[in-house]
Amino acid sequence: MDDSLEIPTALPPKAPLGDLPPEVEDEQSSDEEDGGLDWTKLLPPSARPVIPKRGEKEFEPRGAGGTNLQQHVLDRARSAMFQTLRSTRTISRHCTHSRYVARGIHFSNMGHSAPRSVLGEDGTEKMQKRLELLPEEAIYLIERGSLFCWKQMNLDIVQIPGLSEVEGSPMSVQQAFSEMIGKEDLTLEKFQVYAYLKRLGYVVTRANPPDPYYPLPPPILDRLKAFFPLWLSTVSQTLFGSFNWWRPICLTRWLHHDKNYSSLFRSLRFMSSGHSVPLKFSESVLEARNSTPYRIFYNLYKPSTPFKKSAPPPPDFQIVVIKTLPDTKIFPWFFPSITRPVALTPWPRKPNPFVTLKTGKKIIIIAAVDNGNTSFFRFGQGEFSEWPML
Repeated sequence: MDDSLEIPTALPPKAPLGDLPPEVEDEQSSDEEDGGLDWTKLLPPSARPVIPKRGEKEFEPRGAGGTNLQQHVLDRARSAMFQTLRSTRTISRHCTHSRYVARGIHFSNMGHSAPRSVLGEDGTEKMQKRLELLPEEAIYLIERGSLFCWKQMNLDIVQIPGLSEVEGSPMSVQQAFSEMIGKEDLTLEKFQVYAYLKRLGYVVTRANPPDPYYPLPPPILDRLKAFFPLWLSTVSQTLFGSFNWWRPICLTRWLHHDKNYSSLFRSLRFMSSGHSVPLKFSESVLEARNSTPYRIFYNLYKPSTPFKKSAPPPPDFQIVVIKTLPDTKIFPWFFPSITRPVALTPWPRKPNPFVTLKTGKKIIIIAAVDNGNTSFFRFGQGEFSEWPML
């Protein structure tokens, strides 16, 4: 045995690892000691990161064969995709699937039917009803993306392939505004009020018909509804003699026309009052009244009001659209154009003067548009002359 190994302080000689000389091994060991331990050598081979594979891949080279077949299927799919992208796009009735019959919930309270002459297949003209939209209705549907509009053009495009069936050019939202604003008394302020109320769920119609086929609330039935409750209440008060705190004397104008409070107060007045007495205007004021832009333009219905487009009921409100606040002198011109009082009840109730004095017999709404900002103001026609107080 070697005597040097028996010494307690002796170290065994290092055996060379691999093909590296001992000097290189010493340098690597010193570098590892300076940088820290390499823990990756402790990981087993099964713990190495491997991307998991689940399911059968459609285009994957297989070791068993069939690679050429998969490559052929991939090339055929690519060529079919390129042929589809390379095909010519056309705009026609068969491609867009246009419908000429009105469908959907929008046309239940928008548009009106009008008979127009159309050219039949045999070359003869015949009358046929079609749905027509007002300018504000068309712009509202185009703006929200529910309607596409085309404008008729006179270009000869029959020779262009794919454009033989096109009857017009598509309109953008900007073109729709420029083409339709100003038609049939429509202004930008009136459209802003219309779109604002439609987004809130109200039903908005025109107060004045733009054409003779536009449906309007019938004024005759309105008068009958307002007349019969008054007639029934008069008969019931005459027969049963209902007591009223505001009219303690149960005498009607039919028997004693000069002994009720209304006739007594009327006889005591030296100046006539009430909205039933017409005001006297000068000729210049009457001319300005006929040419004033402050006119009732829209009829407004609440969302809960049963609405039928062919026979619209009396409106809940009537709206005047202006740019700024009008002059107070034009307010007496609004109320005579309203067809009926707003608070119409099917059966007469006991009169409450405070509600009528507070809200008014007739109500008009002024929609003031100031640079796109819409404000609504409600004005009521007072009835102080019809409720004499002691």
